[in-house]
Amino acid sequence: MPTPTLSDTTTHGIRVGATAFYLPEESLPDERRYMFGYRIVICNESGITATLRTRHWVIIDANGHVEEVKGKGVVGEHPRLSPGEGFKYTSYCPLPTTWGTMEGSYQFETDEGETLEVKIGRFYLAKEQAAG
Repeated sequence: MPTPTLSDTTTHGIRVGATAFYLPEESLPDERRYMFGYRIVICNESGITATLRTRHWVIIDANGHVEEVKGKGVVGEHPRLSPGEGFKYTSYCPLPTTWGTMEGSYQFETDEGETLEVKIGRFYLAKEQAAG
């Protein structure tokens, strides 16, 4: 089965798409350091305005080692998305193996003060994509 190249998940009307790519020029295979980039697209398909407050990533490498990363905002920003608006960014993830997975969630706050947990579906970090 080929490795999925895109994660696309909608929670509370907020859609999150994610895809990853290998960065050979940033990787050091002899030192077991493989660098991956990933692109995220967030689209507010709901009828409410919400601001991204925090992120929570669960990263699993090919050896089954789990690392959790939590923080405020994304790439130093806290995008506020009105209905129909979107935000996209690129970030990076180093792994000690040639493949792994990422998934997690964003915490949004509506203008009314309600907290929304928005899922980021699992996507794959892979040095070589499986042939389909």
